[in-house]
Amino acid sequence: MATLDRWLLPDGIEEILPQEAALIEAARRQMLDLFQRWGYELVVTPHIEYLESLLTGAGQDLDLRTFKVIDPNSGRLMGFRADITPQVARIDAHSLHREGPSRLCYVGSVLHAQPRALTTSRSPIQLGAELYGDASPASDVEVISLMLDTLALADVPDVHMDLGHVGIYRGLARAAGLSGELEQQLFDALQRKAIDEIDALTADLPAGPRKMLQALAELCGDRDVLDLAQACLVEAPDDVHEALDELMAIADTLSLRYPELPLYFDLGELRGYHYHTGVVFAAFVPGVGQSIAQGGRYDDIGADFGRARPATGFSTDLKSIVSLGRLPAIEQPLGVWATDSHDVYLWQAVQRLRAEGVRVVQALPGQELSAARVAGCDRQLRLLDGRWQVAPLAP
Repeated sequence: MATLDRWLLPDGIEEILPQEAALIEAARRQMLDLFQRWGYELVVTPHIEYLESLLTGAGQDLDLRTFKVIDPNSGRLMGFRADITPQVARIDAHSLHREGPSRLCYVGSVLHAQPRALTTSRSPIQLGAELYGDASPASDVEVISLMLDTLALADVPDVHMDLGHVGIYRGLARAAGLSGELEQQLFDALQRKAIDEIDALTADLPAGPRKMLQALAELCGDRDVLDLAQACLVEAPDDVHEALDELMAIADTLSLRYPELPLYFDLGELRGYHYHTGVVFAAFVPGVGQSIAQGGRYDDIGADFGRARPATGFSTDLKSIVSLGRLPAIEQPLGVWATDSHDVYLWQAVQRLRAEGVRVVQALPGQELSAARVAGCDRQLRLLDGRWQVAPLAP
């Protein structure tokens, strides 16, 4: 490998330089403080663990995004986390084992073998919150509201929301008696809005289920779509109407809380269909093809950990929302320069200033005073009247 090539990073893997790192770190602290004010407790999960635990309930998409290695100690297959949500579900189900609602949050780097899209990072910093133990729409509203407040804290402009509910398609597919293969084929066609293909796949179904499944592809738009859906799906089973009612209740509450927020509904959009069980949501901004934050209800995830609990949550990439937001640049505080000396009184003065929150840079052997400004210092410690005191930096 040529010497130059040693500086190259793999596609989608980035390093973060000081100014951006300072901005991301400041945002991380603000986000976690926000979560804490909402009652969410921070958990820290391992970067790598046994694959079967890491992928529990997550579906094939996450499997394809997960780097896999063999543990030299046990010989078992391990994975680098590509999504922290399953890990937090394990903590709730197995490690904490609490009764009643539990609110947990997290932030940490994840690694993707395959990016979500060609232009997205393979090393995002995943930030998110999960609410366990409550099956009501109130939990979904809380999580969505927290997501919107998180984006507002980052000052991300022009946010709009997509809302859907996978229970609508699940209920219609079950009522129509679709085989697993046909359900998957129809799911794929719905995601592409392939009307002719949807018509062909449902051609042999009875008239009622056929018309309702075909209608899903066109049930997209503003709030009026939900009223139209009630009319189009009037013959649907009760669980479909319950899903519609949940979606309407959530939408109405969000409209009251965030009257300026554009809401878009797509009953054929089944984001996370193999993972989510209820309402699904995503935040978008103009000019970005992928959602910038997303989430939904996933009530079944804890079952494989021995404790199925209602669950809903959201996640986002901290780096992305910082780059999209309008947070003010972080100015490195100017500091105090200390000469290269082993004088114990100088050391005590340096430590006293640092304890007070002052930035102090001590010269290394051979460094002259001219290095102070390069190090971001505008003052220096000088021995005046027998004491080390802060003074303006000498010209």
